[in-house]
Amino acid sequence: MDEFAHPLDRRSLLKHLTAGSVLAGTATPFSHPASADDDAMSPAEMREKLQACLGGPWPEPCPLAPVHRETMQKDGYRIESLTYEAEPGDPIPAMLLVPDGVDAAHPAPAVAVWHQHAGQYHLGKSEPAGLDGDPMHHTGAALAKLGYVVLCPDALCFEERQDPTGKLQKGNFERFEFLRYVVGGKSMAWKNILDMRRAIDFLESRPEVDADRIGCYGHSMGSTHAWLVGPFEPRLKALVGNCCLPTYSAIHEHHLLHCFPNFVPGWLEYGDTPEIATLIAPRALHLNLGETDGGSPIEHARAGIERIAAAYEKAGAADKFTYFIEPDTGHVLSEAMWEKTRAFFAKHLLST
Repeated sequence: MDEFAHPLDRRSLLKHLTAGSVLAGTATPFSHPASADDDAMSPAEMREKLQACLGGPWPEPCPLAPVHRETMQKDGYRIESLTYEAEPGDPIPAMLLVPDGVDAAHPAPAVAVWHQHAGQYHLGKSEPAGLDGDPMHHTGAALAKLGYVVLCPDALCFEERQDPTGKLQKGNFERFEFLRYVVGGKSMAWKNILDMRRAIDFLESRPEVDADRIGCYGHSMGSTHAWLVGPFEPRLKALVGNCCLPTYSAIHEHHLLHCFPNFVPGWLEYGDTPEIATLIAPRALHLNLGETDGGSPIEHARAGIERIAAAYEKAGAADKFTYFIEPDTGHVLSEAMWEKTRAFFAKHLLST
């Protein structure tokens, strides 16, 4: 286990952030009601607050209406290119990787892989599916070779989900979508969680999947997606986030620009991003971090990890939260990080 920095509880953190704290020489504009007794809130109450901040309830699920497009046979598994609907008229393009020998009579555990951001809007599902991008992040293909059914969907604004009109390119379309949800009283995180919950619906619908053994993995923005969906998706039994635990305290102190899904309007009144991850307890959660990753300043991430660990201990599930901070390592999926990920899924999905 990595050594922690000095512990900082949620109330102290919020006091530091909001009650006269100074960020880069400028007084913070945020306030926190003195009457709010956050420490007395139950996880269920915190989850309700988070749901409200995200944008309220999700709509009732529509039919998945899956459409098969193509099958590609690979060494040891096949890839099915397909779509399923998140909302009526909103098909999500995805790649489903099914190991050889896995079928309705021989179902396997499954992992949903949320892809990274990296400003590479032309890449989404194809990178973890092993069809494009950096081989470091061909994680879906690697998991399929280990015997898991894997689903790699496109996040909103990436690969096949870019501006259908062609007018707004790359980050401009992402900004447009973020603001479109904001003026509608929601957030991009709300939409992405909805889409991820539909991904689990789809996995659960497949006869090749053991629905009692579903997990998820994500790198960078995909890590954010893992700890965002976790509080609202009890069907996820094991979750891994790789190299992304950016706290609002770090974002404000270091003046960081981050992925839009990180920003949940109003949440700072109740906690920071680690408090979102605490709501996954008591289900299994593992986080990998690079000590020199500028996107998740380590002194803030360490304090956040300690708060997550405390929440798991309080839930009687201290053994279900693990983490790994790799020294002298940045924003990557290193061999050591991948080994931790592989072992975590083997423990919580294969051995159950």
